[in-house]
Amino acid sequence: MSPFSQFLHDLRMRRDLRQAELAESLGYEQSYISALEIGLKGPPTSEFVEKLVETLNMSPSEQEQLHAVVCASRRKFAIDLDAPLDVYWLLNDLREKMQRLSPYQVRMIRDILSMQENLLEKRQDPIRRLKRRRKEEAEM
Repeated sequence: MSPFSQFLHDLRMRRDLRQAELAESLGYEQSYISALEIGLKGPPTSEFVEKLVETLNMSPSEQEQLHAVVCASRRKFAIDLDAPLDVYWLLNDLREKMQRLSPYQVRMIRDILSMQENLLEKRQDPIRRLKRRRKEEAEM
């Protein structure tokens, strides 16, 4: 179930609407609403989103949440052409291991990604290396 699927189902339940009622008011088939709610269909078109907002007279906070869940439910994305090589390897690792990640691992990855930028910046101070003393310089 995608974030959008869950949001649409919860929204419909809060409004006490059946799938058929929502579908009719939006001008879509009930089977399409069902497929959206169980996640068989990807995120809807902007036309569907606009009709949903208008038909259900959604509040600004509901609209904001709706747009966030639509964005979070995208199944594909493109990597910027100038992305560093490490980004490609990171995404490859995620693609290969995504199905085996535990909820704890997912939470850890999300926490790391949400850290403040200044914590992730490379340290500006140069690394100081200790000079080796020559045998004759060492005082004892």
